[in-house]
Amino acid sequence: METQDTSIFDLLIWGGASLSFIGLIGLIWCIIYVARARRARLPDAEMRAKLKTALPMNLGALFLSVIGLMLVILGIFLA
Repeated sequence: METQDTSIFDLLIWGGASLSFIGLIGLIWCIIYVARARRARLPDAEMRAKLKTALPMNLGALFLSVIGLMLVILGIFLA
């Protein structure tokens, strides 16, 4: 039987991929949230309020995706 070592680089790659996936889920949530708000044809003030709540989530999800992809690339280069 052959044993397989799990190096820190493998963990870096899989951790980055999971972090990037969580960010992708957040981005999809933001798209659905804003699409529902647009379909509701809300007045301007209410639409702005909805978009103000979606903006931090959108930026956070984008940040997670970028950091995750950077970890994957770093793990691949160092492995």
